[in-house]
Amino acid sequence: MRFKILSLFPEIVEGFFKSSIMAKAVDKGLIEYEILNIRDYAYDKHKKCDDYPFGGGAGMVLKAEPLAEALDSINAKNKTVVFPTPSGVKYTQKMAESLAKESEIVLICGRYEGIDQRIIDEYVDHEVSIGDYVISSGEISSLVVIDSIYRLCDGVITKESLQEESFQGKYLEYPHYTRPAEFRGLKVPDILMSGNHEAIEKWRNKKRYEKTLNNRPDLLED
Repeated sequence: MRFKILSLFPEIVEGFFKSSIMAKAVDKGLIEYEILNIRDYAYDKHKKCDDYPFGGGAGMVLKAEPLAEALDSINAKNKTVVFPTPSGVKYTQKMAESLAKESEIVLICGRYEGIDQRIIDEYVDHEVSIGDYVISSGEISSLVVIDSIYRLCDGVITKESLQEESFQGKYLEYPHYTRPAEFRGLKVPDILMSGNHEAIEKWRNKKRYEKTLNNRPDLLED
């Protein structure tokens, strides 16, 4: 899997690929990445990448020219391009699973009021929203998308670890406990230390349903 990320602040993105599980995936050659600084593709001597919106209004908009130059430099029209934005469709685990099947993904990190609509029209395959809220950093939302995808790639995480996670099926994940068996007067449920794997599985399924009912009843609507 290859990721190409367009950003005004590449230093925000760089550290993610050099830490934790991602760093190991990169070292193993399972994941490749390239970060393009949008400013490197600006025309003027000041490397200006934003301007006032036509029609007026607060804030600035990322200009089409440097974005198009950056995208053309990596032949983006022949790749899968994702633009995280609050006005996109709701990003889901199913979308992550679908994108994980691609060989290369391009992400555009928005800033300010967003990017020129003509870039979306010409290049973007998926406008996605990571939640019903607004953040100022397209880098952070792009990294959320990347993190949800790369962990699904073969060899990054064991398949067993992925099977019982939240959104695998319609339920959320069950509660987890580890040592010590008692912490500040709170004890691990006896069933988990019983060694009865059938009973443990039943308990976990029950807790998955209860947690989903309490936290995300919308997942049970059907």
